[in-house]
Amino acid sequence: MRVDLQALHTRHPAARREAPDALADLSVQIQTGEAVAVIGPSGAGKTSLLHALACALPPTAGQMLLDGQDPWRLSERARHALRGRLCLLPQTPPLPPRQRVVHAVLAGALPRWSLLYSLASLFYPRASDVQAAATALAAFDLADKLWERVDRLSGGERQRVGLARALLSQGSLWLVDEPLSALDPTRAQAALQLLVNQAQARGVTLVASLHHVELALAAFPRVIGLRAGRLLFDLPAAEVNDARLQALYAQHEQELHAPLPSPEPDPVAPVAMTCR
Repeated sequence: MRVDLQALHTRHPAARREAPDALADLSVQIQTGEAVAVIGPSGAGKTSLLHALACALPPTAGQMLLDGQDPWRLSERARHALRGRLCLLPQTPPLPPRQRVVHAVLAGALPRWSLLYSLASLFYPRASDVQAAATALAAFDLADKLWERVDRLSGGERQRVGLARALLSQGSLWLVDEPLSALDPTRAQAALQLLVNQAQARGVTLVASLHHVELALAAFPRVIGLRAGRLLFDLPAAEVNDARLQALYAQHEQELHAPLPSPEPDPVAPVAMTCR
């Protein structure tokens, strides 16, 4: 999917009147099949950019085009169909605690399934769908967790289950928000490279916000730097030097030099549920 942002401004609906725009005067073009990392200090607008691209945050000025279409000029039905071509993977995946991992992964296929098929899959998933979920989990080294309950997984395992959803998606634009926060360094690097490789193999456009600069520069050929909602640079990774990073993270040096993720925490004990 091709992305074209033209002097885009957007703000959160609940933002105070005096608050600055979440994104301001942002102009970026991303070609179909490109892999782009978005970096910047906290509050830079990284997550807001992903939500705007996911058609969840409308522009207040400027324009956003996805494959030449302005989503906000489409009918509600057409915009819903367009959203079916998008795959947004939040930092904390919305996984119901008592859900089985197989169903959590199969949720990545919901946009292409009918309501009846989706409901039937909750009780009697087809063997081909189960195999697809198992293959996606195996790619993230979670093959043995297929029938495990989500609340018995560690934080890093839950995050990888969320990423596995992308492999079942038929979306042509993957939007990944801080996918490595709960992963140890080895798994973080492997998961990130897997996403990049899979997107390239499928011709999918990949836009990922990343907190760890070293991993972003190592895995992505193109890097966008945001600061206070504005574009500071848009460059090949090889041209993002120390001077540019110092300017991007000025007054936020601790984030620039943040250590790589710590090892995955132990699995969370199941929470007792009381019915009223």
